[in-house]
Amino acid sequence: MDDITAKRLVFTMLDADGDGVISKDEYAARADRVARVSGRTEDDPLVVTARTAGARAWAAMDADGDGGVTFEEYAAWAGAEAFDTICEPVLGALFDLVDADGDAALNLPEFTKLRTALGNPVDNIESAFVALDGDGDGLVGRDDYLASVRAHVSGEDSPVGEALYSIGKVEAADGR
Repeated sequence: MDDITAKRLVFTMLDADGDGVISKDEYAARADRVARVSGRTEDDPLVVTARTAGARAWAAMDADGDGGVTFEEYAAWAGAEAFDTICEPVLGALFDLVDADGDAALNLPEFTKLRTALGNPVDNIESAFVALDGDGDGLVGRDDYLASVRAHVSGEDSPVGEALYSIGKVEAADGR
């Protein structure tokens, strides 16, 4: 999958209301949804960390400070460098919110909570989990998860990207 298609898939997921612009509220709601499904309170240090990382990511994405991120703005920003410096801390913090035992690995119910709260279609979550659970131990490690998401947003082969996102979503978002 090329990087523009990969970026379009992520953008479509982040643009929860489908209006073609990611709003600050849409982006911030991700941490709130993950905190809620994990049963954590607003003052939980992991929730605070996720919100702080999310606010930093938002500031970087909304380069012109107008309160909305278009696909063009997102596509110009997103990629390996943005992932390494901005997105990895956000996604890692969200991962940590659902990692109930703090072992840096998610079982299928935890992974499902995370990916559903982030807006992925439920029917693709199990296949993504299986693709990421390379050793078949019933767990997806934090490092493997983050590496796969990074590969996806960089346009490289990614078990998460291939399993979680469907080309139909991109075509629908493009009006094709």
